[in-house]
Order: sequence, then C-alpha cells, then structure tokens
Amino acid sequence: MKRFLLVTLLLGSGALSAAPARYELDPEHLTIAFLTEHIGYAKVLGSFGKASGAFTFDESTGTLSNVRIVVETASVTTGHARRDEHLRSNDFLASSKFPRMTFTAQGARALGNGRFEVTGQLELRGVVKPLTLSATMNKSAPYPMGDKAHVMGASARGTLRRSEFGMTYSVENGWVGDTVELIIELEARRQ
Repeated sequence: MKRFLLVTLLLGSGALSAAPARYELDPEHLTIAFLTEHIGYAKVLGSFGKASGAFTFDESTGTLSNVRIVVETASVTTGHARRDEHLRSNDFLASSKFPRMTFTAQGARALGNGRFEVTGQLELRGVVKPLTLSATMNKSAPYPMGDKAHVMGASARGTLRRSEFGMTYSVENGWVGDTVELIIELEARRQ
C-alpha cells in the first residue's frame, strides 16, 4: 500500500514524467571563440565576452529545438587592442552598425552518443546564411555547488566563410583567412 501511494504521489506530481525543458546559457560559463589564419604563419584566437541565449531539450527523447544564441559583436577580443578595434570596424564586424550576430535553429539531428548536427541560420552584418554546428552534450545533472540547479554542458564546432557576410578585407591577398573556425563551450541552466 505504501509503495502504491508513493508511486501515485510521484506520478501525480509529474516527477517521473519527462518533458521538454528550457535552458538558458550561463554567461559565467560560456565561451564563444574563433580561429582564423594570419598570413599563413599561425591562427589568431579570439572570443566574444558578451552573449546570451537559450534552447529547449527533451532528455527523454534527445530532441533539441528552439536554439537561439545572440552575441554582442563589440565584445570581441583577441588580446591586442589595435586588432580588436579593427575587428569592430567596417572591414570586419561593423559593430556600430550591426551590434549583434544571432544563430537560430529550429531543431537538430541526433547522431547518437550525445552528438548532434545543429543546422540553423547565422545573421551577421545583416546577412543571413545557413550554418551547421557539430555539437556534443557533455553532461546533464544537478550542479554540485550553489543552488544545485540542473545544468547541461555542451561543446559545439562549426566553420564559416567571412566573405559570405561581406567581410572581404585581405581575403584576396591571403593575409587574413576567409575560413573562420567557431568554438563554443557552454553550460546552460534548466529553467
């Protein structure tokens, strides 16, 4: 009888029923970075210090949906002040005219073992182009510190051609690579 009451209470409270949950990116545990060639000698590593976003994930079915990541383009940094100002200029991000770049995806294709192919749209400098990210869900569990909120961690990678977004500075002479490698490392808190 006690077992029946316990099961009834759990089912009635929804504790055993899984449903899609909304996750918000944790800005304190978020890295959005990029790599691009510099005159063929080495790649420059840069990142964006301000971004926000959210997604929906159903752990019972492994379904990812409603992905939206917004990056503040003026927050770009490469550790070199003059280069960072150049990246904010019209030659590259045109941050004063286009203060945000946004990635959205309605869904993803599950590849197994926590891996996903997330195909969406990237809006950058007023241009919208398809972008596919290869993503891996690293861990999903209650956080071991603080408020013990449920947290999901993921890694994603992708590439884009900056010239497709109107950033053609030094593409022709090869001084700055056209291919940009994207690196995303995130933790997101279940709402």
